[in-house]
Amino acid sequence: MKMTGLSLALLALLANPPHPARAEEWPSWRGPRSNNISEETGLPSRWTRGGENMLWRADWVGRSTPAVFDGRVCASGRAEFRFEAVACWDARDGKKLWERRFPVYNTTIPFPRVGWASVTADPETGYLYAQNGDGHLLCLDRDGKTVWERRLGEEMGRSSGYGGRTHTPLVDGRHLIMSLVGTGWGDLSALRQRYAAFDKRTGAVSWIATPSDAVVEDFNNQANAVVAEIGGRRLIIGGGADGWIYALRAETGELQWKFRMSQKSLNSPVTVVGNTVYATSNGEPAVGNFLGQIVALDGSGSGDVTATARIWNTDAVLAGFAAPVFHAGRLYVVDDSANLRALDAKTGKLLFETNLGTIGRAAPLLADGKIYATEVNGHVTILRALEDRFEVLDRDALTATEGRQTELWGGFAAAYGRLYFMAEDGVYALGDKAKTFPARPAVRRPGAGDTRTATPPAGEAASVLLVPAEAQVAAGNELALAVRAFDANGNEVRVAPGAAFALESLKGTVSADGRFRPDPAAGNQAGRVKVTLAGKEAVARVRVFQPLPWSEDFEAGKVPGHFLGAGRFTIADLDGSKVLHKAPAQTGLNRGIAFIGPSSMTGYTIEADLRASKRGRRMADIGLINGGYTLDLQGNHQRLQVRSWASELSFSKQVEFPWQPDVWYRMRLRVEPAAAKVVVRGKVWPKTEPEPAAWTIEYEDASGILSGAPALYADSSTELDFDNVQVMVNR
Repeated sequence: MKMTGLSLALLALLANPPHPARAEEWPSWRGPRSNNISEETGLPSRWTRGGENMLWRADWVGRSTPAVFDGRVCASGRAEFRFEAVACWDARDGKKLWERRFPVYNTTIPFPRVGWASVTADPETGYLYAQNGDGHLLCLDRDGKTVWERRLGEEMGRSSGYGGRTHTPLVDGRHLIMSLVGTGWGDLSALRQRYAAFDKRTGAVSWIATPSDAVVEDFNNQANAVVAEIGGRRLIIGGGADGWIYALRAETGELQWKFRMSQKSLNSPVTVVGNTVYATSNGEPAVGNFLGQIVALDGSGSGDVTATARIWNTDAVLAGFAAPVFHAGRLYVVDDSANLRALDAKTGKLLFETNLGTIGRAAPLLADGKIYATEVNGHVTILRALEDRFEVLDRDALTATEGRQTELWGGFAAAYGRLYFMAEDGVYALGDKAKTFPARPAVRRPGAGDTRTATPPAGEAASVLLVPAEAQVAAGNELALAVRAFDANGNEVRVAPGAAFALESLKGTVSADGRFRPDPAAGNQAGRVKVTLAGKEAVARVRVFQPLPWSEDFEAGKVPGHFLGAGRFTIADLDGSKVLHKAPAQTGLNRGIAFIGPSSMTGYTIEADLRASKRGRRMADIGLINGGYTLDLQGNHQRLQVRSWASELSFSKQVEFPWQPDVWYRMRLRVEPAAAKVVVRGKVWPKTEPEPAAWTIEYEDASGILSGAPALYADSSTELDFDNVQVMVNR
């Protein structure tokens, strides 16, 4: 039978492999070129679990695509109904090399959705990056030790909702790029879709971009971005929680263009080929009365390109999760119902299709003249694309020991002449058992092959950055800021003399070389350091924290600038005093959390006055957070609850506690962290009455959380208020 398209093009690679002496690696979930295409050859056309062409399987529970590099297979997962985990295995034989476990907290994600995001490896440094579902961003070395970490919820306001969809880290040059939806502090306190670039070696923030000015209604955005060269500029392109696709300049985060695709959140990554951007959606389009579409866009524009960039689109194709895959003039798309479609990439015309199962979530892998596809209900299919149809070479269904279907959310990774994938029941390695495993690649060392330029060349600066762009500093310490300059194409250029620094809403001093020292008498504060250079401006956002104790009575008449996530809180007058007020939300979630300090805080007590009103039969939930533990006074249930994970209450305790609306109560939450266990103690009493001697509730956590920021918690189905907040060292 005559073969064309994908099969002929990839079979040509078999005859003339471009890198015959080197096995390819798969450092990120979409491969080394972020297109789901591998140059590996000699890959199996069929397999059976425990038999033909199955090399090994390691016990693991996960729902993502593994990263394969440095002779290792690494993946995220979940364990013991409490932890998100990251582990690495020897790619040759599946021997586990190491595993790290992290307690999940400050989130409403249910346990089965933990471990959603894939890990990402950086071949330049040898580091592995993971974002846990609760916003814990990690950089791990080759032995699994923490190089740096950030708590994106407590530090940058990243939301973590029940849907659980979590972005996979993206490495580009010196940066680790993350997308996040949430409410920050200061000028970033509005609920928006944002992107942040971290120095991949240190975790310092290089820039934060807020391309969206639209209200976000869906917090569970998972449209992982890609990096592409278009028009001489390196762009980060991804879909937003507001239904727009954004293209940002990779080095600075400046908006290059935006395209409104959908009225709801986008969750499928785009694919870029030359200047063309291919995107899919399962929502209602910005224009049109149908659900779902595939779009081809011209990515060479600037500004709002909604009216001008569209090349073609298909109507009523619900493909909201899997990235489209381009090869040899065809676009391969897995829709939400697990139909694999082959389209003409120039016109969008459907050429042919086949069904993979029931639920489609992962993009297929194209390699060795074949297509490797997965389906959520455990189906694994190997196909070949012919001239006018798909030819199925092998189809398997994974089932659990009790007979049910095994969940399989991720896709395939191709490396070392093998295939790797992860299902609910383990990590799998497939390949020819007779083939010799290639020599283990040389171990990377941090700094080896460092692409950073020690002295950038001279050039005209079109934009500048002040880094770190977001920082916390303890009063009495100094923050060193550096200016970076870039030309019109995003190339770094030498910083010319003449930078002028100034402070905005910050008390302290800043030197001529960018060293900020806060005023120790100013208390906790937040503001910006601004630099002006050759007519260009850049800012660094800084929060300053004094040593404990802290107190806040809100009599200044405004929400404290260093409160993070307090965008829906206001200051109200009540009985002659100022209080922190939260009303029910007009749209979206009623829940709000205002974090007060650094996520590294430990061994402290937080207390506050609080009250809630009643509307009909409804009362709000109101409480405090200390080190990842929430003490929640629940109005409708008339009880007091200590928990760390709202959707998994196995690690919680509650007691009946009748309380009245429109009555002020005093609440105290003390957390005593220790290696053996963490002890959490809570106390609540009417403010007008004497403090009781005994704690109202006590809870011991054997797998405890050792640090976390203090916060005010409000789930305001009715009006509620806080006052006289104090944070102090345990005594």
